[in-house]
Amino acid sequence: MVRRLDVTGADGVRLAAWEFREAATVPSPSRSGSSPSGRPSGASPSGPPSGPAPSGEPAALLLHGLMGRAFHWAGTARWLGESRRVVALDQRGHGQSDRPPAGPGSSVSYGREAFVADAEAAVEQLGLAPVTLIGHSMGALTAWQLAARRPDLVAALVICDMRASALGEASQQEWEEWFHRWPLPFPTQDAARRWFGEDDPRVERPDPGRGAFFAEVMHEADDGWRPLFSRRQMLTARETWVHDAHWEELAQVRCPTLVVRGLDGELGRAEAQEMVRVLPAGQYAEIPDAGHYLHYDHPTAWREAVEPFLEGIKTSA
Repeated sequence: MVRRLDVTGADGVRLAAWEFREAATVPSPSRSGSSPSGRPSGASPSGPPSGPAPSGEPAALLLHGLMGRAFHWAGTARWLGESRRVVALDQRGHGQSDRPPAGPGSSVSYGREAFVADAEAAVEQLGLAPVTLIGHSMGALTAWQLAARRPDLVAALVICDMRASALGEASQQEWEEWFHRWPLPFPTQDAARRWFGEDDPRVERPDPGRGAFFAEVMHEADDGWRPLFSRRQMLTARETWVHDAHWEELAQVRCPTLVVRGLDGELGRAEAQEMVRVLPAGQYAEIPDAGHYLHYDHPTAWREAVEPFLEGIKTSA
């Protein structure tokens, strides 16, 4: 089952966290991503936080990337839940968490400090420490920034396809132009899946994992299928980190850390290996035939890359 837990993030923003229990019965999100009640399928109603994990039970907090949602981690949660408490967070502006308004101050509402403070609040309010942080893309950046700032909260870290170098203004402009090309609204969720997986000009060859990833952040509106997030707010969030390099904070991470990249992802091999070198306790893993959405492209290979690292952490603890 999947249970919703409410978290109060930075500036009082209401965040939806999802605790995955009884791994054998964890559901995948429905094609629309929600049940008639507005909750993701299989989710129980919001209740009081579960409190600290039972003595000896490790915990993991899963942080999705920009435009993602907590339920993107459902497949990972199935096997993680066999040996630990698993919580995934809908980050601000995503999924069923609050979306602070755009306008004056929005760069603060969607800045790095806010995302890191939200993750810190989830760890503390849900009693997850010492936690294993697993982050994809922007969520990985949030994870390592939290690990650097609050080492007392973090036992281990998995960085999934996120660069430490600055991407620059040209990258931001490309994203803005890409958002304008989205043929919204999509007539069906399958049409969204096809566009992002096959027809998007940014796709060089069919990419079913990418199509599935984006299909699951679409919801049915009055005029068709639209994203759960504001594209303008996503650009604002990205603007706050895309111009900066993040090597200094990476070097401050002291816990065991696994850097995972897809062979065809956004993190190049040379940069990934340099990240491992910079990390005091870094390890490296690579998944062939996978792109940026590698946990969707090859979930079995993703597990085979991550699980031994986590088992090694448990053994050495």
